[in-house]
Amino acid sequence: MTHPLFQRLIDLGIPQLGEADCEAYLQAQPLCVLFLHEDPQRFPESLDVAVVLPELLKAFPMLSAALVERALEPRLQARYGFTLWPTLVFLKHSQYLGSLSRMLDWDAYLKQIPPLLARTPQIPLQTLAVNSPVSGCSSAGDAL
Repeated sequence: MTHPLFQRLIDLGIPQLGEADCEAYLQAQPLCVLFLHEDPQRFPESLDVAVVLPELLKAFPMLSAALVERALEPRLQARYGFTLWPTLVFLKHSQYLGSLSRMLDWDAYLKQIPPLLARTPQIPLQTLAVNSPVSGCSSAGDAL
């Protein structure tokens, strides 16, 4: 069952992505933030980020957001190379810009997000190592 704070995000129109719809969603977004939350019992800061995410979308209206299904999170964690939960992964035309992990102070979000959004997309080292695509969530022969 979905935690009520994650359900609130869905009710606000933030889609929950699984392997079936991840690629198409990311391809359609000029600027996107993925919310990878893991288990809120183990990582209670995920609930704090769930509360802040709609406010971040108001502060950065050029961003779209998606909640990532738990089954897809390990794959995206390996691709984008973060080790802390929760994490917000920023993408431009489905290509990696960077990530912010754990709950931050509001001022830290306001300071750190604009430079992330201004970056040229990067190729995470993990992506190079496994020879999988930089953009999106899967490719032929590299199924989720």
